[in-house]
Amino acid sequence: MDIVIRPAHPDEYATVGEITAQAYLEDGLLDFGESDAYLGELRDVGKRAAAAEVLVAVERGRVLGGVTFVPAGGPMADIARPGEAEIRMLAVAHSARGRGVGEALVRVCVERARAVEGCTAMVLSTQRTMHTAHRIYERLGFTRTPERDWNPLPELDDITLLTYELTL
Repeated sequence: MDIVIRPAHPDEYATVGEITAQAYLEDGLLDFGESDAYLGELRDVGKRAAAAEVLVAVERGRVLGGVTFVPAGGPMADIARPGEAEIRMLAVAHSARGRGVGEALVRVCVERARAVEGCTAMVLSTQRTMHTAHRIYERLGFTRTPERDWNPLPELDDITLLTYELTL
């Protein structure tokens, strides 16, 4: 696998945004499909890159997937506490799945978190149905933290995100 993980370039933002949007749509992860308000957030990589670090997996010039790494709080953090880094919006193009792209992206985030002074843990939120992602997290040593599970839309009872943590 000759996949390189690196920061996304501005001319790749639209591609990363579309990979992320399509992954969520095709996997049925958006309750309101094409009309889901979160779809705009998934596509807005420029906004994410201004507030956190967007990493991409690239092979022979082709973007295969991306992830947002939040090193220590900030506007992109959902659940990170002081001393914690966070992973957001991990997505791999359907055509590139099963090749270790998602795991490579997560591994680089963990390496980056370990390099952040004072960072003691990496955290993330995930949907109940993201079983492939759960297997990646667990294989890399993340453990479930059910006491931190949360609902991003409290007005809707059935949207609870599961949380994971990796002690660094």
